[in-house]
Amino acid sequence: MVQTPEAFLQRLQDRLDPVDSQGALPVRGDGDLNGAPSPTGRELRSAAVIAPLLLHDGPPRFLFTERAAHLSQHAGQVSFPGGRVDPTDLTPADAAVRELHEEVGIDPVYVDMIGRFDSYETVTGYEVQPFVGIVRPGYRLSIDPNEVALTFEAPVDFLMNPVNHERHSRTWQGRERHFYAMPWNGHYIWGATAGMLKSLYDRLYG
Repeated sequence: MVQTPEAFLQRLQDRLDPVDSQGALPVRGDGDLNGAPSPTGRELRSAAVIAPLLLHDGPPRFLFTERAAHLSQHAGQVSFPGGRVDPTDLTPADAAVRELHEEVGIDPVYVDMIGRFDSYETVTGYEVQPFVGIVRPGYRLSIDPNEVALTFEAPVDFLMNPVNHERHSRTWQGRERHFYAMPWNGHYIWGATAGMLKSLYDRLYG
């Protein structure tokens, strides 16, 4: 599947929910491949992430972060920029853009939010609201080393190809857990991030 920037942007605009739409209970999550439907009925903490979409200087691609190795949670894992929704955030979308700025230094003036897709419940007890936003040319990256080790880009053509939606497993807390993985160019995209990408694929092409 070859995506031109114009065609992919149009599909996003046609299929995503409005940015300011109210999120329902999570319909996707870490339980999808583990025989436990989401939501689980737990009290979930609110979080938001942004899938930063780059449409300039080449084919469409998403920007990812690799979390710093010294962090107490999810150290070294690949993720979209994002985090908890703070009381000072007006909306989850504002939280996602704020985290993008704090983690990798992209000023909000360069971000055009397109829409949101299905909320995602993590095994660690978060309801993550994912957004897609275009990052326009002119931005500068300034990584916060306290949170992020590095950034990288992966093409939409690879991420939105179901052939690359692998199913992996590992033992966690004495139990075998299954999850999606999309290894790309030495980067291991897996878990909640890969699950959200699979959810985005289903929304756009399912």
